[in-house]
Amino acid sequence: MKYSKLFIIILSLVGLASRSSAIEETYLFEAKNGTQVQSFRGSLVVPENRVDSESRQISLTYIRFPSTSDNPGNPIVYLAGGPGGSGIETAKGRRFPLFMAMREFGDVIALDQRGTGQSNDIPIFKSPEKAPLDEALSVDAMKVGLLSASKKAADFWKSKGVDISGYNTRESALDLEDLRLLLGAEKLTLWGISYGSHLAMAALREMPGKIDRVVIAAVEGLEQTVKYPARTDAYFDRLQAAIDEDLQAAKAFPDLKDLMKRVHQKYEAEPKIVHFQSRSGEMIEMTVGKVELQLMASFMIADPDQAVNLPGLYSMLDAGDFSFVAPQIYHYIRNRGIHFRGMPEAMDIMSGVSEFRLAKIEEQSEGAILGDLLNFPMPHLVGGMGLEDLGETFRSPLISEVPTLALSGTLDGRTYPESAKEALAEFSNLTHVIVHNGGHNVYMQDPVISEVILNFMRGEEVATEVIVDVPSFLPQSQ
Repeated sequence: MKYSKLFIIILSLVGLASRSSAIEETYLFEAKNGTQVQSFRGSLVVPENRVDSESRQISLTYIRFPSTSDNPGNPIVYLAGGPGGSGIETAKGRRFPLFMAMREFGDVIALDQRGTGQSNDIPIFKSPEKAPLDEALSVDAMKVGLLSASKKAADFWKSKGVDISGYNTRESALDLEDLRLLLGAEKLTLWGISYGSHLAMAALREMPGKIDRVVIAAVEGLEQTVKYPARTDAYFDRLQAAIDEDLQAAKAFPDLKDLMKRVHQKYEAEPKIVHFQSRSGEMIEMTVGKVELQLMASFMIADPDQAVNLPGLYSMLDAGDFSFVAPQIYHYIRNRGIHFRGMPEAMDIMSGVSEFRLAKIEEQSEGAILGDLLNFPMPHLVGGMGLEDLGETFRSPLISEVPTLALSGTLDGRTYPESAKEALAEFSNLTHVIVHNGGHNVYMQDPVISEVILNFMRGEEVATEVIVDVPSFLPQSQ
C-alpha cells in the first residue's frame, strides 16, 4: 500500500514517523461491547525459521493503541496465552478496558504471535479417525493415535510449504526483538498471561537489556510446559478450603477429592453406557470411563466460575446420573477427533520437558486425581511431528533484574503459585502478588487486579496479597 506525503505528515503528528519505521494504516478498532477506538494496524515480516537461511517469510499482524500520555514510555506488548491465543481477539473481549487503561504508560500493542489469529496461514489438520463410541477411552490408545496423526500432520504441512519447526518459543521471542526494532523503541514492556508469561521469560533471555518491565499472570516457567500432577492435587486442597468457607457447601461436599477418586474408580472398573440426544438431534449410545471424566474435569478447573460446578457434577455421577455430563463429553471430547492447529502443538513440543521432570510426572500421575491428563496432549505428544525440543539450555533457570509483577491465583487449576515462585526464584526485582480465590484468567476477575497492575506500572508499592470473591458452590435454589 502506498502512502501520500500528507498521510506521512499526519502519522508523524501522532508520533509514528518520529519513532518508527513501521508501515501502519489507521484502523477503527471495535471491542465486543461495541466500543470503538482509533488505532493503527501494522505488520512485520519475519523468517518462518531463522535456522534455515532459505526460510520463507511470514507476516505478523498487530494493533497499536496510541498512548494517552503526553510523555509516553516504551511500547507495551500484550502476549496472549494458549499457546495459540490471539492478542487482537483478546483486546476485543473482557480485557479491553485494561488495554485502554495501560495506554497511560505507552502505546499498547495487541500482537498476534506467529501461527495465531491474523498472523496465521497454517491450515488445520483434521484426522478422520475417531475412537469407537462403544469403548471407553484409554491413555495408551490416545497416545498412539496422537503420535500417528502428528506424523501425518507434519507431512500435510510440509506439502503446504509450512515449516512447522519454526513455530517455537525462541522464534517468537526473536519476533519481539524484530518488533522492537520496527517500532524504533529502545525497549519493550511485556504484558502476558499463561503461555504469554512463558514467552515473556524467553524474551528476557533472548533480548538482554531490551525489556523495560514485565507484567505476567498465571505464570508458566520455561521448564513448566508440563505441570506436576501433585501440584494439581494440591490445587484441589485449596478448592476444598474454599468450599469449607461456606457452611452449606461444606456440609454437601465434605471431601471433593475423595468423591472424585471414588467416581473415577467406579467407572474405571465398570464404564457407563449412556444414551442421549446430540445437539443435532441424533440419538447417541456412548461408553464413558475414567479418562473421559478426568479430561472433563481438566477443562473445568482453570477458573473458579467453572470449578464451582465440579462438586455438583461429581455428586450426580456418583449417583449414576450422566444426563448433563454425557452430551458435553460427546461434543467436546469424543466427537471432535484429532485436530492439530500447528502452532499450539509445536510450541509445546519444542518447549518440551526434561527427562528428570517427565519421570517425576509419570511417577506422580499414578495416584493423582487427574492422572497426567491436565495438560493433554502433553506430554503425550513429546517427540511428535518429528520435532526436537529446544533443550536444557532453553529451560534452564532464568536470572533477571527487570522489574516484574507476577500474579498467581490460589484457585488457578492450571498454573500454581508454588510453580510461579519456583520459576521466578532468580528474579531480583520481583513483586509476586497472591490472589486468594483468583483463577487462571485473573486479569478481569475483579477490578482490584487492574488497580494492582496500574499501580505497579506507576512505580507505586502494591500489596502482595489480594482477596477476591469466589462464586457459590451450591445451585441458587439451595
